Amino acid sequence: MNIQQFYELAIAAGIKNDPRSKTEIDHFLKEEQESFEKLSEKEQEFFDQNRLKNPYADTRILFGDSKNEVDKIAAGIDLEGEELLLVNELNKNGAKINLALSHHPEGIALACLADVMSLQNELYALHGVPINVIEKLMDKDIEKVKRSVHAINHQKNIDVARLLDIPYICTHTVADNCVYTFLQKLFNKEQPRTVGDIIDLLLDLPEFQASARRGIPPAPFVGSKKSRAGKITVSGFTGGTSGSPDVYESMKHAGIGTEVVMHIRPEARKEAEKHHINIVCAGHIASDSLGMNLLLDEIGAPEVVELGGFTRFERR
Repeated sequence: MNIQQFYELAIAAGIKNDPRSKTEIDHFLKEEQESFEKLSEKEQEFFDQNRLKNPYADTRILFGDSKNEVDKIAAGIDLEGEELLLVNELNKNGAKINLALSHHPEGIALACLADVMSLQNELYALHGVPINVIEKLMDKDIEKVKRSVHAINHQKNIDVARLLDIPYICTHTVADNCVYTFLQKLFNKEQPRTVGDIIDLLLDLPEFQASARRGIPPAPFVGSKKSRAGKITVSGFTGGTSGSPDVYESMKHAGIGTEVVMHIRPEARKEAEKHHINIVCAGHIASDSLGMNLLLDEIGAPEVVELGGFTRFERR
């Protein structure tokens, strides 16, 4: 396949595993089209038209000819300047890597990270949090994230790829959607009774086994392994970045007993504790590796070189 086909398959996998319905995703894209049409000619010049077809602003072709063939991928959770230099060195030694794939966003994908956070509204609503409540809470957090990424040097690593002439893409929310759907289905099927049972299910998966051997096992951050799990939500996995710490009161009223997350802010952990909601921290890099593995399996990826914290496990 070529880079464009790889990119389109990644977006399709993200949509397939999105917690939103296809109707909601189509509505999201329709609103983007309407927003574009209302802009002045000058404003349209600066509008990112990728947003009219791709509902994931943090999944992008960052550099390279989209018609280039993909035979061998260097894939990493964080694939930045030093990893791109490593790819260049490997190619000098005959590796023939023709695509650098980062999970975490870079360039315009990082600049637009906040634009995918509205996905969390639908995710929490699925688990019983009123949509009007979560929208108000997330609006505040989305603005915070927009401000926090505004000053970042987004293009630094893109320039490295350009100067080394290495095609470079990132697949963030599309991979996060894959791990969200996979784990939510797993817990819905197995109905773990306790927090310890949730951790045991995670440790049946090779990504979490590898992480545990490296000193970062899944762990209870609120509650203990003996705590009854109750209703489980995998709500801390997709939608750009962590959601609002203020959501835990509404989660309590929605009957949620345990939230499984990749990572959690200290203030969010305190709020969960205040409202007696168990938190299982699965582990950031292990969770991202699972999402990337599921995505690469769906795409039918060719040979993969692991770097940047990523470990490849195939399920095909």
